[in-house]
Amino acid sequence: MSTVIQTDETIVPRLEAAAERVKRAHKAAASVIFGQDVVIERSLITILSGGHALLIGVPGLAKTLLVETLGRVLGLDAKRIQFTPDLMPSDIIGSEVLEDTPGERRSFRFIKGPIFTQLLMADEINRASPKTQSALLQAMQEHHVTVAGQRHDVPQPFHVLATQNPLEQEGTYPLPEAQLDRFLLEIDVTYPDLAAERRMLYATTGTDDRAVETVLSAGDLMAIQRLVRQMPVPDKVVEAILKLVRSARPGTGANAETDRLIAWGPGPRASQALTLAVRAKALIDGRLAPSIDDVVELAEPVLKHRMALSFAARAEGEELGQLIARLAQALE
Repeated sequence: MSTVIQTDETIVPRLEAAAERVKRAHKAAASVIFGQDVVIERSLITILSGGHALLIGVPGLAKTLLVETLGRVLGLDAKRIQFTPDLMPSDIIGSEVLEDTPGERRSFRFIKGPIFTQLLMADEINRASPKTQSALLQAMQEHHVTVAGQRHDVPQPFHVLATQNPLEQEGTYPLPEAQLDRFLLEIDVTYPDLAAERRMLYATTGTDDRAVETVLSAGDLMAIQRLVRQMPVPDKVVEAILKLVRSARPGTGANAETDRLIAWGPGPRASQALTLAVRAKALIDGRLAPSIDDVVELAEPVLKHRMALSFAARAEGEELGQLIARLAQALE
C-alpha cells in the first residue's frame, strides 16, 4: 500500500521554494552561532516539524543565544524563562488577580505569564522542581493552559526550546518521563572546534554588533510546517522507522540485546517524531522525500530521551548512544 500523502502537482515547486528559504534561515543563524551547524540544523528540524527540543550541554555554549537568534531569523515572538529552584508554576503560566476598581464590581483578571509566546526558551529547565517543570506539559502537548477552570490558548506557532545542564552537575533534577516524551529531539550541544572558537573570539570581543537577518515570518513558518506534513514518505522509510523503534522496546522479542540492556523503550510518539523529523531533514537538504539515511542520522536525538538502560547495562558501562547506533546500523 502506498504511503504517498500528497498528490498535488504543485508540491514540488513549493518544496523547492521552502527549501531555499530554510537554507537562508540556517545561514543567517550560522552567521551568529559559530561551530554549531548540527545544533542549528536539528533545532530547525524541530521547529519545522512543529515540535519542541531539549538542548543539553554545559553552560557557556551559546544555547541561549541560539534560541534568541532563531527567534529573530524566523520572525517569532520569543521569551525566556530562567528556571530556578524557587520558581513556581504561576511564574510560568500566569495567575488571576482580584481587581477592585472604584464604582465597579470586583472581578478577577488573568495576567498571562511568559509561556504566552511563540518561541519559549526554558533556560536550565532541570534547575526547577518537577512540579514547576510539569507546568509546561499541558501547553507543550495541547497548546493551551487551564487556570481557574478557564482555557487560555498559547500563540501559534508555539515551540519550547529548553536547555538542560548535564545531570551530573549540582542542583539538577531529572525531568519526568512524561515531559521528556513531549520533546521531539534531544540535541547535544558540544564544545566548538578550534577554528570556530577562534572566530568566536574575534566576533564577540570587539565593538561591532552582530545583525541577524529576519528570513521568515510566523505565517511563513506555519505554511512550511504544513508543507512538511504533506511531503511523501517512501514505504521503505516507513518500514525502517517502525523496525528501529520496535527494536528499541524490551519484551517484544524484536531484539535480544534490547531485552537485556533496555529497562523501558520508546512508545508510538517516537515513531511519529521520527517520521516528521526525517521529512524536515529532507526539506532542509533540498530533497523531495526522506531516505533511510535520514532515519539513521536522527535515530539518536529522537530515541535517546525516550529510553532507559537496565541495571545490567549500566554495570557493563553501556551507553544509550552506542546502543541506538547499533540498532540504527541494522537498517543499512
